[in-house]
Amino acid sequence: MTDRISHWIDGKPFAGAAQRGGDVFDPATGEVRAKVDFAGEHEIAQAVAAASAALPGWRGTSLAARTRILFAFRELLVARKHELAKIVTSEHGKVESDAAGEIARAIENVEYACGAAQLLKGGFSENASTGVDVYSIAQPLGVVGVISPFNFPAMVPLWFVPNALACGNTVVLKPSEKDPSAANFIAELFAEAGLPAGVLNVLHGDKVAVDGLLEHRDVKAISFVGSTPIARYVYETATRNGKRVQALGGAKNHMVVLPDADLDLAADAAVSAGFGSAGERCMAVSVVVAVDPVGDELVRKIAERIAKLRVGDGRKPTSEMGPLVTRAHHERVESYVDAGVSAGATLVVDGRGVEVDGEPGGFWLGPTLFDHVRPEMPVYTDEIFGPVLSVARADSYEAALELVNANAYGNGTAIFTGDGAAARRFQNEVEVGMVGINVPIPVPVSYYSFGGWKDSLFGDSHAYGPEGFHFFTRTKVVTSRWPDRSHAGVNLGFPKNS
Repeated sequence: MTDRISHWIDGKPFAGAAQRGGDVFDPATGEVRAKVDFAGEHEIAQAVAAASAALPGWRGTSLAARTRILFAFRELLVARKHELAKIVTSEHGKVESDAAGEIARAIENVEYACGAAQLLKGGFSENASTGVDVYSIAQPLGVVGVISPFNFPAMVPLWFVPNALACGNTVVLKPSEKDPSAANFIAELFAEAGLPAGVLNVLHGDKVAVDGLLEHRDVKAISFVGSTPIARYVYETATRNGKRVQALGGAKNHMVVLPDADLDLAADAAVSAGFGSAGERCMAVSVVVAVDPVGDELVRKIAERIAKLRVGDGRKPTSEMGPLVTRAHHERVESYVDAGVSAGATLVVDGRGVEVDGEPGGFWLGPTLFDHVRPEMPVYTDEIFGPVLSVARADSYEAALELVNANAYGNGTAIFTGDGAAARRFQNEVEVGMVGINVPIPVPVSYYSFGGWKDSLFGDSHAYGPEGFHFFTRTKVVTSRWPDRSHAGVNLGFPKNS
């Protein structure tokens, strides 16, 4: 019997009948492991209504009480992290070590949100004018929507939900329909931690559910992570409906390798950053820019390392890379391999037909390496979101920088060099939001904020960290004067002067 995955509304699993739904696959076998309900107008209204009804009580809950719930959730998440990692692997396909790393980063953000009492302090200016004080208050927005992607089904929801809750908001979370179970698991842990019913709701579905949140008058803000075309749509639709929006889009991350770099370190980094989680990461390295004369040697070293990568079922401890998330996504990514060959790129390692330690029906594509990729090729211009790594050549630092800055995306980038002056110049001149120096995936720690530039971000607020708390609050400034009523002959109970 196939499992049913349904919504979490008002503190409990949704018991109603579903009018529509979708298949949830085990990517390592290709088999359907569950059916997920898709929300319609009725379910959307119920979820938002539950969040709206819970808002006054949660907003009125003290910072101390909110923080205690977040601490309790953190303890439950740590205690059951291996269980959550297995859920992620079973639906996404990433190897369990990748899933465990995802959850570790999620825990860091929960820990940051536990500092809400410190992070929500306002400012105070005494006697700004004679007898007048001015101070600021950070207040919650209300009901907020979180729309998260398939590639990090546990981490990305926990980029937003803990901060939103810590600030006093209530939340409707719409996870990807491709791997929805992690969101329900998180909601159950929050309930066990003492979160009141209705404060966090999980709404499953497709575009109908997304549009329902974007257009609902009671939803005050939207946090989104996904591809650039959808991020643009989310931003334009939600802002047109009067909402605050942070919409994080796609990426085409470049890793520049200068001639003085440690090529073994750079090759290791390119392989781990390009093929970890089967390349289904918005911070994956997609393009290695080899600056003359190191290109040939660097490509050889990368190819040698690819040959040793073990592709298989993510539940097996020997696997280092798992399958792609769905058959449709597999077909899409594989089509880019064909397109790269047709465009004239040099196919150094072909991941099609890779030998795997897994069922033949799984959505397998092995690590693929192209060399001599040019900027006009689709394999370069498009966000592939799979295990396809391109190497482009540049004859100088300036040419490499120009290539990175000319790209439409500006999410993450890295430079590998032994020259501190070159690294410092790169961090200053590159037009990208997150920069790594001899670090291939420069995802900020939780007390900084995550976000790119250009077509990688719509809106001006990055995710989590200080900007996350700013996004989920609005500032109210109070100007206050209290006349001394004792001068008006009013007896306030103060002792008379002797």
